[in-house]
Amino acid sequence: MMALKIWAVIYPSITIFLLLFGEHISVFPLYIRTLILTVTLVPWMVFAGLPLLDKAIQYLTENKAN
Repeated sequence: MMALKIWAVIYPSITIFLLLFGEHISVFPLYIRTLILTVTLVPWMVFAGLPLLDKAIQYLTENKAN
């Protein structure tokens, strides 16, 4: 279940990040682009994305039970 949650947050996050910043960071070598991507998205995942997803799942399961 955790892997599915992580994928549910990381896939759209990477897609949006690359849509917004892909052209700007394309001038850098691959290892720098990867660094920028991970430095940005790992904190997003840990501190915002997964907690928001967990709250949304909790909200939906509580409403389903009622």
